[in-house]
Amino acid sequence: MKSLFFSLLLVPGFMQAQRWHLNLTGGVANYSGDLQSKTFTFDQSYFSFGAGVQYDITRNFSVISNIMIMKVGASDQYNKPDLVFRNLSFQNNITEGNLLGEYTFFDITQKKFSPFLFAGIAIFHNNPYAYDTLGQKTYLRPLSTEGEGLPQYPGQKPYSETQFSIPYGGGIKFRMSESVVLAWEIGFRKTFTDYIDDVSTFYVDKTILLNAKGPIAVEMAYRANELKGGDQTYPVAGTKRGSPTSYDIYYYTGIRISIALINYKLYGRGKTDCPTNVQ
Repeated sequence: MKSLFFSLLLVPGFMQAQRWHLNLTGGVANYSGDLQSKTFTFDQSYFSFGAGVQYDITRNFSVISNIMIMKVGASDQYNKPDLVFRNLSFQNNITEGNLLGEYTFFDITQKKFSPFLFAGIAIFHNNPYAYDTLGQKTYLRPLSTEGEGLPQYPGQKPYSETQFSIPYGGGIKFRMSESVVLAWEIGFRKTFTDYIDDVSTFYVDKTILLNAKGPIAVEMAYRANELKGGDQTYPVAGTKRGSPTSYDIYYYTGIRISIALINYKLYGRGKTDCPTNVQ
């Protein structure tokens, strides 16, 4: 009982010594893939925001967990000149949960700013969609636009809406007060799918796709005929539609505000143990 009593007395000090922070992030998101060839660009960017918690193991190394919501999308209208007449487009709302390790080069409790790097693992949910000729939102995965899941194309497996990714990135932090740190950061996500944009391989046979998935699948698979001067003839099966040689990447850049849940003044700036003044 005596040991339990002293343990309970130590709990407040122990909790005060923990380096817990609330993180809020806001910025823009984008992707790199078959409809956006640039590795990094602000063109066709959409929103990104998130919230999470941070635990400082040391003054330089932290563990962070976030929930992030990002929207990405692109259109061949802004793609390379030789791909404009393909006329494909998509949007995708991505919800991600991640676990990151972050290294801050300088002790941000002692310095006004510091660069930092992070990496980790994430799981994300995505479901690409586009708008048909009537302006109706149409989810693309169920349409098997490249024969995914059709018995005539056994090599074209359906892609999962839930996937793993590897987050990595960095930025620079600025200490605004004893309990608030502001950071500019950029974070990339290496994925293991080429279907964030629903484009990867080749056009499948029009008749097979029509019989299996209906006319809307054919319409969303081939859209060059919607353009003035575009080829009105559906491509021969096996004609290149995308490039399967690399996976898609999504990323964001923005501002993170980190708010300490326990003020550093409680235990003395620059120290890593319990409060120095305990009454």
